[in-house]
Amino acid sequence: MEENIKLATVEDAVQYHLFLIPDEPRDPEEHKEILQKYIERIMTRFAPLLVPYIWQNQPFNLRYKPRKGDVPAHMFGMTKFGDNIEDEWFIVYIVKQITKEFPELVARIEDSDGEFLLIEAADFLPKWLDPDNSANRVFFHQGELCIIPASRKPGAVSWLPPTPPTIPQALNIISTYPEKILASESIQAAVNRRIRGYPEKIQASLHRAHCFLPAGIVSVLKQRPRLVAAGVQAFYLRDPIDLRACRIFKTFLPETRIMTSVTFTKCLYAQLVQQRFVPDRRSGYKMPPPSHPQYRAHELGMKLAHGFEILCSKCSPHFSDSKKSFMTTSPHWAGFLESLKKNDYFKGLIEGSAQYQARLEMAKNYFQLSVNRPERYYFFTIIILTCLIKKKIPMSFIFYSSLALSPGEEILTLLQTMPFDIEELKKEEANLPPEDDDQWLDLSPDQLDQLLQEAAGKKEAEPISKKEEQNYDLTQVSESMKAFISKVSTHKGAELPREPSEAPITFDADSFLNYFDKILGPKPHESDSDDLDDEDFECLDSDDLDDDLDLKTQGTGEEASLKGTLNDLKSYMAQMDQELAHTSIGKSFTTQKQMEPLSQTSGHNSDEEDSGAGGSVMTPVDIDLNLVSNILESYSSQAGLAGPASNLLQSMGVQLPDDTDHRPTSKPMQD
Repeated sequence: MEENIKLATVEDAVQYHLFLIPDEPRDPEEHKEILQKYIERIMTRFAPLLVPYIWQNQPFNLRYKPRKGDVPAHMFGMTKFGDNIEDEWFIVYIVKQITKEFPELVARIEDSDGEFLLIEAADFLPKWLDPDNSANRVFFHQGELCIIPASRKPGAVSWLPPTPPTIPQALNIISTYPEKILASESIQAAVNRRIRGYPEKIQASLHRAHCFLPAGIVSVLKQRPRLVAAGVQAFYLRDPIDLRACRIFKTFLPETRIMTSVTFTKCLYAQLVQQRFVPDRRSGYKMPPPSHPQYRAHELGMKLAHGFEILCSKCSPHFSDSKKSFMTTSPHWAGFLESLKKNDYFKGLIEGSAQYQARLEMAKNYFQLSVNRPERYYFFTIIILTCLIKKKIPMSFIFYSSLALSPGEEILTLLQTMPFDIEELKKEEANLPPEDDDQWLDLSPDQLDQLLQEAAGKKEAEPISKKEEQNYDLTQVSESMKAFISKVSTHKGAELPREPSEAPITFDADSFLNYFDKILGPKPHESDSDDLDDEDFECLDSDDLDDDLDLKTQGTGEEASLKGTLNDLKSYMAQMDQELAHTSIGKSFTTQKQMEPLSQTSGHNSDEEDSGAGGSVMTPVDIDLNLVSNILESYSSQAGLAGPASNLLQSMGVQLPDDTDHRPTSKPMQD
């Protein structure tokens, strides 16, 4: 039996499931009828938001999904959002609002990445929650995000299953203990941050621009503004075969071009603007010089016209006739038309008039849709008809035909059924609304940093003042690095401290050194150097150290073998010391002995450094100073951009002052 709902496997697609609680045994046909009525109510309630929205690829949709295994019958939808991630988060907002409007519904939502809501709130999740045990735990209920917890010990909490819950178990827990499964405020805030501002945010995501377009496209976009997405996608994803249809335009002639205002989403506008394209000379689309004040409008119109021509070129030339033939031969058409007349669909219009014929064409498309795909879209069809009759939604907002026809077929249908007057369209050129500023396409480094901070849910860091910069304590860098090293890491990675003030930094240097003394034995007086011992510890293979620990914990009969192994190891390290003593690698580190004269005089030449490199005894390395010096040198070489030093320090909550003087930091610095 299928206990869990499989995660979405379609790339750039989001799936959403709506369940009815309590999950009581019901007759399958009765349950189906109940869920289909819910679909009608939901789509009617949210039609004002969904209908005018310009979707990147596919709209929000719901259909009945029958029971399969342990997963009960429910409402299901899937939307391919493509490159516009805002479509996905708008759907999250819609799903959340549905559960708020209908408290008896529970929703879960996931995409090709899995539980992307948990990914968004990853910084605030409890440690027990990971991808392996998160199945069927995350839901929306009554407008709140819920996470079903896991029992720390099997049987400790009677209502929690010992394993990830099945869908029926999860629905029962949500309906019985709704107040005990609410996600924490920090997790709720992380998710709400992404959907904050809807539905007003929809208008902010739009961009209006002037385009020099053929009159046919202008007429189509006046009736169906959402078709701009299909046109942009056709141009953006074109291939050489598609461009064959654009050598000589057959549908949208360049001679009929007029200036108009087109509404894009910012994603669609960016896709159209950023692509470089030179039209075929045979197409007739001649471009003005780049210095022309309306060059951008000509370029946008040319690209969009290519997209619309590609869409229409993929249609069968006989699709319209076959559709009409299908209407006349279907035995259900007469009954469907009669029901429309009884519901006052035609509003008393005279049969044969232009408005009557327009509504009749809409009804035919609806009918073809409900017959060809009755399971998926019939009730959605009735909803839009209801909205058209009762809610008086403008006809230009109805997006019925995209579910029945391809975008190209819909465009050709509009051109055939809704004639336009070029002269009337030209008169509108003088009264076009102003274009929106597209400066949002160009991001400065500061704006990019701010966007990244907002995406990460962090407050923008306040700039460091000159006084703070002069008194900046560099020990914070070394202490934070020590705290990071002292963290316990696993095969999943190391844990970075979220805030520097969360816990005091604790680093026991004595315990650290004693640990190695236990491995290597007492430190001999004739050791070559203290600092090279520390360096050579970094060269030791972790497997060797583990092996040494294992040898030491064995019986007393193996002590001689252990002693011999340690002697060999020290002999090997001594040979390395001798080889390194004749190189200049020691000069690259600042030693404690070098810092003594620097603290007394600033211009002292380090002659002792040369003798220290070649002598038999080397002074200890100042680990903190070398660490800070190397990090500052790396930070300076970033030239204000993101890099390993700044990223590592920021992850540990350390903010360095801006490197305004760009002075080298590789030389020894006064502590």
